[in-house]
Amino acid sequence: MLAKIFIENYALISHLEIDLGSGMQVITGETGAGKSIILGALRLLMGERADIKNVADPESKSIVEGTFQLAEDLRSVFMTHDVDFEPETIIRREILPSGKSRAFINDVPVTLDVLRQVSASLIDIHSQFETANLFTEEFQFRLLDGLSGTTKNIADYQTDYKRYRQLQKDVASLKVELSTRIKEKDFNQFLLEELQDAQLDTVDFDQLRAQLETQENMGNIAENLSQILDRFDAENIGLLDGMLDVKNKLSKTAALSHQFTELAERLDQNYVELKDILFELQNKAEELDQNPAALENLQRQFSTLQNLFSKHNTEDVAGLIAIRDALDAGQQSFDMLESDIHAKEQEIADLENVLRQKADKLHQRREKGAEVFATKMTELLLRLGLDKATIRIALTPAEKFNTYGQDEIQILFQANSGYPLKPIQQAVSGGERSRVMLAIKKILAENSQLPTLILDEIDTGVSGRIAAEMGTLMQEMGHDMQLIVITHLAQVAAKGKQQYKVIKQDTGGRTTTSITPLSEESRREEIAALLSGDKITPAALQQAEELMASAH
Repeated sequence: MLAKIFIENYALISHLEIDLGSGMQVITGETGAGKSIILGALRLLMGERADIKNVADPESKSIVEGTFQLAEDLRSVFMTHDVDFEPETIIRREILPSGKSRAFINDVPVTLDVLRQVSASLIDIHSQFETANLFTEEFQFRLLDGLSGTTKNIADYQTDYKRYRQLQKDVASLKVELSTRIKEKDFNQFLLEELQDAQLDTVDFDQLRAQLETQENMGNIAENLSQILDRFDAENIGLLDGMLDVKNKLSKTAALSHQFTELAERLDQNYVELKDILFELQNKAEELDQNPAALENLQRQFSTLQNLFSKHNTEDVAGLIAIRDALDAGQQSFDMLESDIHAKEQEIADLENVLRQKADKLHQRREKGAEVFATKMTELLLRLGLDKATIRIALTPAEKFNTYGQDEIQILFQANSGYPLKPIQQAVSGGERSRVMLAIKKILAENSQLPTLILDEIDTGVSGRIAAEMGTLMQEMGHDMQLIVITHLAQVAAKGKQQYKVIKQDTGGRTTTSITPLSEESRREEIAALLSGDKITPAALQQAEELMASAH
């Protein structure tokens, strides 16, 4: 429960500190006294965004702090969000003069998202105009699952459903990729086969080019070699004969003078080299074979490679091999992609069977819960003066699985007998809405582990016997939880276990809001004021005393 509220430098509140008890706690005060300011501050503890405009003194930070006394069964909520659990937990929000906001749980900084998740399990604030959630699918399923005892079942189902939806998204994404691959598959296969036919692993491009050059210039090469060999072998004037004569004469000269020895040796070496060149030239001349078929084959290979270089924007065979291997891997991954889609579709089919079984169980238990809801609500609405009203929960099969199973839900309502039921958002009027919502909150209180509920003037628009009955219902709710009620009705205020008054006053030329617990006498006077207005009459005091006495 919420054991203590501390507020400092927030709107009209300079400093406020109040201890709260268990059961039904009542807060009263004149209109405009600042009750909404206190609620606004408490909403900060629930993760609502802070507004720098609410910082009264812009030179100091604003602080809102709530101290909660918690049962051990809430430890799992804290563990889920990796927050330390303490039986006495302190939640604090600070708004700095810069406008920056900070949140803490047990003095550990947390994000607003974590704060919202944790505080949602600790406290709920319901104001008189906040009935929109009554019309939402989420609220209606939460209400029914609480009554049906299926809260854990729906959590288990949603784990599988989350996996199911992710698989569906994965398959859809893979199919888009597969569709793209199918469009590219034939073209990529053509490119791959073209590269494979080029037999790139056995190609030496430089050697191929040299062979092609030889074949293309065979005539000129043969003629040149013939002339070279003739010059080497010409009698008397041939290169080798002339060089041999020069070599012999230089050797004789070197024998006469050692200064010619080195030159003689060099010429001797060159003569040997020249003879070797002549030998190789003779061999190559003999090997020359002008072959039109070989030329055509070489030209075809060379042209093929040149075209492939241009097509794939690469300059060498190694680049073509890399592209070929990548295309080959891509074609193989196409088969793997199809296999992956098939495997995920099979998992989806298996999950559908699991989800269908779990959804069926949820539906069966919800049908029973809907009967309990109709019975309980009829009794509560009767107590609240809506004796002609009919309300029930209608479950219809959904075409597809959804977050809540395979059900669609509607709360149907009719305030008058003899008329057809309609969805509650169409059928409930403003005068009926607060009573219907209170009855639903009463049922939620009986089936929820929520420690603290704050009702802000949910009793607006009612009086007399109905007001007294609403007070009784709230008192009953206080047996299951801490219920903090902000009210203008004496019949409701009198039912409270403790009562506090919000006061707005001028101090030192500044208007401030504070809250104070009321003694029995002060409480009697406050309830009398709610009955008679500013002028408290003896009759109002007497009636207040009777209301207080009947409440206990």
